[in-house]
Amino acid sequence: MKKTRKIYVGGLPIGGGSQISVQSMLNVPSTDIDGSVRQAVKLAEAGCDIIRIALPNMEAIALIPAIKNVVKVPLVADIHFDYRLALEAVAAGIDKIRINPGNIGSDEHVKAVADACRRRNIPIRIGVNSGSLEKEILAKYGSPTPQALAESALYHASLLEKFDFQDIVISMKSSDVDTTIRAYEIAAEKCDYPLHLGVTEAGTEHMGLIKSAIGIGSLLQRGIGDTIRVSLTADPVKEVAAGFDILRALNLRREGIQFISCPTCGRTRINLIRLADEVERRLKGCKKPIKVAVMGCAVNGPGEAREADIGIAGGNGEGLLFKKGQIIRKVPERELLDCLMQEIEKM
Repeated sequence: MKKTRKIYVGGLPIGGGSQISVQSMLNVPSTDIDGSVRQAVKLAEAGCDIIRIALPNMEAIALIPAIKNVVKVPLVADIHFDYRLALEAVAAGIDKIRINPGNIGSDEHVKAVADACRRRNIPIRIGVNSGSLEKEILAKYGSPTPQALAESALYHASLLEKFDFQDIVISMKSSDVDTTIRAYEIAAEKCDYPLHLGVTEAGTEHMGLIKSAIGIGSLLQRGIGDTIRVSLTADPVKEVAAGFDILRALNLRREGIQFISCPTCGRTRINLIRLADEVERRLKGCKKPIKVAVMGCAVNGPGEAREADIGIAGGNGEGLLFKKGQIIRKVPERELLDCLMQEIEKM
């Protein structure tokens, strides 16, 4: 993994070899404080490491104490253009600011935000995307290329560095997966700031997850990235689940079930699709760091899933319970699911 500098969001470390954190963002209107609090609670219960909230105006500052009164997860204020919102968010106890220094006016404004954040040990995330590039950079590159995104992000960072502020996180998101990947690769070569990974405007739950898994996953697999957000046009709780699934698939998070199941074939004699769905449903909240396999064929199942801690394989009217590829016993088909759950309870 590429070594980046370590910063803290509240008490949560990002970068410097810290565990990859999973973020999401409230999508309740900022005017609905009660609804925002309820959604923040759901995100916290889902295991979200960092919650971002949009602050479009001064009235929205009230979200910060309202959420902090009931949720211990670090909060990030998402701010566009108005440096005064950043100062008020800092005063209200925010844990991190997301703002682009080049968009908030004069050096005096940038210095005011940098100084306020430094006094409270609050980091700043610079968030660049394809639709936010400066006219000069767009003119230079002709379109939102990876080079343009990286140059814009580093330019914004330089505005903070000018005032001796370096508790910075950088993101460079595009809705195009390849552009996103290449932008982060460039930035990783040019700076040691922690990188917030994500594919912006990735789409609805199905396509958004595919694009995010490719973009985020390929970077993490090469050791690039310190914190992630899976952007979906969906319930933010699903973003959190998807983020953890990506990390588990890369063995970057151990807690929770890693699920293995086969795609079925003509040898299958049980309704494996329904069985696998039910196993996954029942284990949804399980935090045990184990691999669970649901296989359709007693001939190949235990061997193919020998790395699983526990698993079942279907047969004709009966199935096999196995651990680490070793068959423990045969079980009638109607008892297969309950038997698996009982064994997992013992683990």
